[in-house]
Amino acid sequence: MSTSTDDCIFCRIARGEIPARKLYEDDEIVAFHDIAPKAPVHFLIVPKQHVVNLYEVDESHERVLGRMLGMAGGLARGEGAGNGFRVVVNNGRLGGQEVYHLHIHVLGGNAPLGSGMPR
Repeated sequence: MSTSTDDCIFCRIARGEIPARKLYEDDEIVAFHDIAPKAPVHFLIVPKQHVVNLYEVDESHERVLGRMLGMAGGLARGEGAGNGFRVVVNNGRLGGQEVYHLHIHVLGGNAPLGSGMPR
């Protein structure tokens, strides 16, 4: 697990050091297509500030987290997920987190995604 911004892949994408198929970018947030999509629509919304995961957030992160969730619907609709989408945030090893920089997965497309909850 890397928490250094020097070698964090999402920090490097945010700084423009690694190319990505970006959907949106401003001073605080970048959204880009997942390189290994799990659905016809699959992109990530990432804060530019390095935060490992939801365990590290506090009140100072409320604004950027709200913006990330607030833009998910419009971006999903713009990418073709107008009939529904899923938002996933993986936290920690057991939560399935692979990149230790907070990010939101937005998944959707033209078929039902199912419940997505383990039974």
